[in-house]
Amino acid sequence: MPPSSESSDSFPLSVLHLVQPGDGGVARVVTDLVADQLGRGMRVAVACPPGTPLAAAVREHGAVPYDWRAGRQPGPRLVRETRDLARLIRTAAPDLVHAHSAKAGLCGRLAVRGRIPTVYQPHAWSFEAVDGSMAALARRWERYGARWAHRVVCVSEAERLTGERAGVRAVSWSVVRNGVDVARFAAAQDSPDPAGRAPTVVCVGRLCRQKGQDVLLRAWPAVLDQVPGARLVLVGDGPDEQRLRAAAPASVRFTGAVDDTAPWYREADLVVLPSRWEGMALAPLEAMAAGRPVVVTDVDGAREGLPPGHASHCLVPPEDPAALAAAVGRLLGRPEPRHTLGREAREHVLSTFDVRRTGAAIADVYRELTAVRCTQRGEPIFQ
Repeated sequence: MPPSSESSDSFPLSVLHLVQPGDGGVARVVTDLVADQLGRGMRVAVACPPGTPLAAAVREHGAVPYDWRAGRQPGPRLVRETRDLARLIRTAAPDLVHAHSAKAGLCGRLAVRGRIPTVYQPHAWSFEAVDGSMAALARRWERYGARWAHRVVCVSEAERLTGERAGVRAVSWSVVRNGVDVARFAAAQDSPDPAGRAPTVVCVGRLCRQKGQDVLLRAWPAVLDQVPGARLVLVGDGPDEQRLRAAAPASVRFTGAVDDTAPWYREADLVVLPSRWEGMALAPLEAMAAGRPVVVTDVDGAREGLPPGHASHCLVPPEDPAALAAAVGRLLGRPEPRHTLGREAREHVLSTFDVRRTGAAIADVYRELTAVRCTQRGEPIFQ
């Protein structure tokens, strides 16, 4: 539960979150922050695309929504999107802006340019999502734009190091690891595998190149060789759905978008996320909170999320179907080790990745930035 606004944590700050992805992991992180910050007595507003799950959640929690019509990718509309966002910022008149992910980080920093305390949280770096000249351009922007963020918040130490290796020189860094609502996901308990039930692998995530479901589908025939009759469930939707459906055998189920992922973790014997890049993915933390072991790729945040000793069982190189199949088949075919890993995973998340820790750490960042108002001379906001 969020802290009471009447407690000693009361913090009457006005914060505006800038968010482009209206669904998926970033939206869940922002939703949890909104709930926590309202409980701390903050005045919270969110600028995000209308008609999205995030916009609905903002209204449900009682925060102030602002419609920001922005696409995921930079393009010809970037100037207009930035000007629109600047107008929203002037209307909201926040004490602090918190820009989440690449697009809002781009438009938000261009719009504010250091005029008010600015937090930028990349949730995985923009240059990891593209190749060649686009990656070089994204790296140059992240290096240049860092001057307009008073704090860059990374969700893992690995994500921070990736930024530094790319030449991003932040004014100041913080690492605030993602957290999950452990009460929501911890309802699933260990139980013997029901007789006759097919071993089930679940992958929760947007169906897109980042999440690597195509790699999992390439690995799946080798998993079936080890565990005949196993089932694979892909939970979520996204731009790659049709292509993935066309490549999937009959033992793969697609659920489409779901309102609640918790029941699917309870359905799983093993949860897999074969991402190509991340900052720190939420799905493995949610699965472990539900007492389910995970197999994940060795991208930013993965090692930091796993319990001690689990990497040798649960971590594989990205884009390696053979290694992925071997790890999945090994765990799926051995119920007792799998249950032991699941119990250890739950205890680890309960003690380390409770979302309340995340909210408190972000509140501390806000306090640090607003205790001393911006002293750097910022450029004017777009008129």
